[in-house]
Amino acid sequence: MSGGPGHGDDVAAIRTSGLGKRYGATVALAGLDLAVSAGEVYGYLGPNGAGKTTTIRLVLGLQRPSEGSAAIFGIDAWRDPVQAHRRVAFVAGEPMLWPALTGLESLEFLARLRGGVDEAYRGTLINRFEFDPRKRVRDYSKGNRQKIQLIAAFAARPDLLVLDEPTSGLDPLMEAAFRDTVAEARAAGQAVFLSSHILSEVEALCDRVGILREGRLVEEGTLADLRHLSARVVEATFDGPPPSSCSPTASRRRPSARAQSASTCAARSAR
Repeated sequence: MSGGPGHGDDVAAIRTSGLGKRYGATVALAGLDLAVSAGEVYGYLGPNGAGKTTTIRLVLGLQRPSEGSAAIFGIDAWRDPVQAHRRVAFVAGEPMLWPALTGLESLEFLARLRGGVDEAYRGTLINRFEFDPRKRVRDYSKGNRQKIQLIAAFAARPDLLVLDEPTSGLDPLMEAAFRDTVAEARAAGQAVFLSSHILSEVEALCDRVGILREGRLVEEGTLADLRHLSARVVEATFDGPPPSSCSPTASRRRPSARAQSASTCAARSAR
């Protein structure tokens, strides 16, 4: 079981340096330099196939990196997984549980594997997520199987929560419950690494965001820093003088007006 937040050290919850992973000629992740502080909710945003899950596997020591290094509170999880995992709870995007166990049996088994959890808080989470623990796992929907993972992870009160597409399968009400639970974790000083492709989820929860594209970290910063990514610039070129509808005064009168007589029009987006 994690010793809980607040160990009194200033070591980053997650730190990677030049981290990379190749599968033959395919580059899944390249040159990742990343630091997540204790008590921070860090959003890791990118489309499917960008390398988000590969990053998590490397950080947790589930795969050997092709280059670079990754550490959890200063511990290399590939070299010392037991020590590194003492302070971490992980929620996978695809829950893989034991079909014959009930929900409660699954939670108890996961708690024993970890060495114990906050049982009072686990009860609070069961109620918050409206989870019926009496059914067998094989009879649960994907959303309810995901709830088992979430309840087990947050009830452990680890120093670091690593969440890979954690709201997959949850309905909107349960997504709200998830957001409340992440807010409680932040308030308790826990670090949260949230991998997602859902922009609204990241915007609602995260202190900082990293954007991954084709295995490379292309942007990083606070949400305010990244507002420019939603900007759209349109450039139009005309053979002759611009139509009157494009004049500054006309634009103020009709902000949605478009130049219909443009001979060429080029647009670029920061997205």
